[in-house]
Amino acid sequence: MKSRELSVSECVRFEDEILHPLRYCGEIPEKLNNPFNYSVHPVCKAAVDDLVPNLKPFLDDDAEGKMFAVLIVKRNDNHSTEAQKLYYLAAFSGQLYDKSVIQGFVPPVFDLLDPDGYFKRKEKEISEMNKLISEIEDSCEYKGMKSSYESLRAKLENDEENFRAKLSAEKSRRDKMRSEQTLNEEEETVLRAESSFLKAEFKRMKSRNAAMLEEKRAGLEVFERKLSDLRYSRREESERLQRWIFSRYRMVNFAGASKNILEIFEDKSLGMPPAGTGDCCEPKLFQYAYLHGLVPVQIAMFWWGRSPSDIIRHYLSYYPACTGKCRPVLEYMLPGEVFSEPLPEQDFPLTVLYEDDGFWIVDKPSGMLSVPGKSHRTSVISRLVEVAEEGVTPLEVHRLDMDTSGVMVVAKSLAAQSELRKMFESRDVSKTYVAVLDGRPLEPGESGVINLPLSPDLSHRPFQKVDTGNGKDAVTLYRALGEHVVELRPLTGRTHQLRVHCAHLDGLGRPIRGDNLYGRPADRLHLHALRIEFLHPFTGEKIKVESKARGFI
Repeated sequence: MKSRELSVSECVRFEDEILHPLRYCGEIPEKLNNPFNYSVHPVCKAAVDDLVPNLKPFLDDDAEGKMFAVLIVKRNDNHSTEAQKLYYLAAFSGQLYDKSVIQGFVPPVFDLLDPDGYFKRKEKEISEMNKLISEIEDSCEYKGMKSSYESLRAKLENDEENFRAKLSAEKSRRDKMRSEQTLNEEEETVLRAESSFLKAEFKRMKSRNAAMLEEKRAGLEVFERKLSDLRYSRREESERLQRWIFSRYRMVNFAGASKNILEIFEDKSLGMPPAGTGDCCEPKLFQYAYLHGLVPVQIAMFWWGRSPSDIIRHYLSYYPACTGKCRPVLEYMLPGEVFSEPLPEQDFPLTVLYEDDGFWIVDKPSGMLSVPGKSHRTSVISRLVEVAEEGVTPLEVHRLDMDTSGVMVVAKSLAAQSELRKMFESRDVSKTYVAVLDGRPLEPGESGVINLPLSPDLSHRPFQKVDTGNGKDAVTLYRALGEHVVELRPLTGRTHQLRVHCAHLDGLGRPIRGDNLYGRPADRLHLHALRIEFLHPFTGEKIKVESKARGFI
């Protein structure tokens, strides 16, 4: 969010400075929820309702939003009346208006913004290096020398290329003379001498050019060496400062032990932690709770404000903790049973819509995995293993997200798998989906093309983000079938492509109903692979298979 000064009157006005009493009369959960996979409990919604009126000063239409969180806690008190009282802690991710400490929110694990602290001093030194690098790069002398060097190099390369062309033309002339007439020894000697002279002249030319370039380079080298030294020092100082920062973030866990962030990541062989590790809402909240003898009950994270341009965040929607920065830290801080939540197994039906000697086309239900995962949940592949003929092994061709239903192709042999994958990769397979969208109604007959390149959000897997610089092409055709129903035809097959293209403001700006990553939870994800069409890889027959949308439209 953009920087501005906050007056005392603008700051949150809680009844208590950090530990806020919660008025809640509903059921209290017995177990802390998993921050990476949770449904928002009513007790957290009650805390958010209490917190939201105090966030009004932080909603700025022209500023990017911020992730906030609440942690429901109880006092670790032997007195039953105190033990039953509920409170909540509030936190924001990173800094808010360039401040890390704001009244009413838990403090950071380590305050980097102390104006007299080590971080600020080293940050100033690195900033001075950046300033020196920019001054050199922007100086007229450096730019002039670099331009002069590049111009000379281009001219000399062109001269050499022209001489090579001359050598080739002269060789062709000599070869033609030899082919058209019989040359005597004297004539042959003259031709060989011409060839030797031109080759020697070219060698002398390259030597002169190299000397000229080296002389020109010598003056430029003074600047390049200085820039190289400064960049190396900047990198070394930055890495040293980053390690110092992480060594100061000492995280306390549920058992009262503590480790710094470097140690936590090293224990998991994860290398250097990503920048900002330890500054997300969740580590701040649990750190404060453990240090003050509070018992965590439930946690929830929500977005406040405008969505960024690359990732999808909806105002007052709830989100899981990020995986890149928070998972290693929270797995250390929280007891293991928080993460050991077995997913309920269901007896999913699996209908075969088409079958021949090469492949199946099945009707995958929502909630079933496409391929076996880390858990022992049923998948399309594992179910087909049970029914396949002896000697036939189901092989993955493509995947549908677990919560997406509809048509899916599975190969019966390596040859079929190879040919079908080639067809998917070369876009020779036509796929049609249907989805129900949340948000404002679509225009009748509305249609168009969504072209938003995508890449993984590495710090927040499995989320994908719009990445116009380095993302892979992702193109979707869409057509409105009703006010909230849309037909989607992906021309590419990127992870979460349809979900992001629907939810992103530069796409349809309407998340798919039940999308718990990019929208709001519901009974299920209302996305269905309706139809698939392609030419049979071995017979050339047109294959067109369709599945009913199971009545959610």
